[in-house]
Amino acid sequence: MSKYYYAFSRVFSLLSVKKQPKIAIVCDWLTNLGGAERVVEQIHKTYLEAPIYTSVYNAEALPMFRHADVRTSWLQKLPFLNKRHQVLLPLMPMAFESFDLSEYDVVISSSFACAKGVITNPETVHICYCHNPTRYFWDESHEFLDRYQFPGLVKFLARPFLHKLRMWDRVAAERPDYYLANSSFVAKRIKKYYNREAKVLYPGIELPEMLNFERKDFYLMVGRITAHKYFDLVIKAFNKLKLPLKVVGTGSQLEQLQKLNTSDKTQFLGFVSENELQRLYASARAIIFPQCEDFGIVPIEAQAQGCPVIAYAAGGALETVGSKGILFDEQSVEAISDALDRFNNVDFDQAKIRKQAEYFEADNFRDELRKFVDSKL
Repeated sequence: MSKYYYAFSRVFSLLSVKKQPKIAIVCDWLTNLGGAERVVEQIHKTYLEAPIYTSVYNAEALPMFRHADVRTSWLQKLPFLNKRHQVLLPLMPMAFESFDLSEYDVVISSSFACAKGVITNPETVHICYCHNPTRYFWDESHEFLDRYQFPGLVKFLARPFLHKLRMWDRVAAERPDYYLANSSFVAKRIKKYYNREAKVLYPGIELPEMLNFERKDFYLMVGRITAHKYFDLVIKAFNKLKLPLKVVGTGSQLEQLQKLNTSDKTQFLGFVSENELQRLYASARAIIFPQCEDFGIVPIEAQAQGCPVIAYAAGGALETVGSKGILFDEQSVEAISDALDRFNNVDFDQAKIRKQAEYFEADNFRDELRKFVDSKL
């Protein structure tokens, strides 16, 4: 009798094992390294078997995805345009809707543009990790056209396109079943523009070993060099102050910044390796962060090396920098110059700055993401 009982128990237990859900990751694009790409990397580390669907992909610029199963849209095949993804924006809704995700139990979209607009089956759980309601379509639509210096005719033709894209974006915002926001700042914006509630889950970084480097006499600026980052204001401020500045990153506005620069103390380093970036964080006097970011990974990366942050007092910086840096209230050359002056009158404790970064450790992000996904199955 006991052997039959054991056999039936064994069969019952096998049948009771919960099937592992089949998961897909979707993101807007993978063309150069920035905060959103870091988040996609962490989501993929949480679910290593999940393929990544995206509009366009530059494998050379993002070696951390070389072992991932990255599946691109038909936009990847367009000649020359896959390197200028902003130009492709009007086509992206169609591209993301063309993905067939019917085989997946869970779809996790990492979205600040169109990735949230993928179409899933009714029984599929779609969780959107939202970096921001799409800037280009909503409150920054006018600024987007102005700061990217599009020709007048392009601006004129773009306005009706943006109107249509705004309508699509609002409809697409209803498609995810659940929202995660990367900051309280973004959660409020999701509520305003999409009328959806979002749970805050701060992005995480892989905390590196803290290097024991002596602080040197230079400031640092790191990130994707695009118009909405306001790097031009920093260049103008350092032109005026004649202070040493190192700029790390590439992007559509790099050549414009180089032409704007008149100081022989400013260096444009372009893309640097992760090891070199850590050395720069560990030796810079401070990092300059002039943009309003949804969250902002760069200040956390700098803090992990005990590097003080001088940041614009808006967006995610209000939640990450706090008393461990200097905040300025206006995006202007004068405000940045004043912040640099105030910075020189404050002594910062590198150990306390490092402690601030530990709150955003990648393991915490992955654990909380996994718990959230499991709770919705």
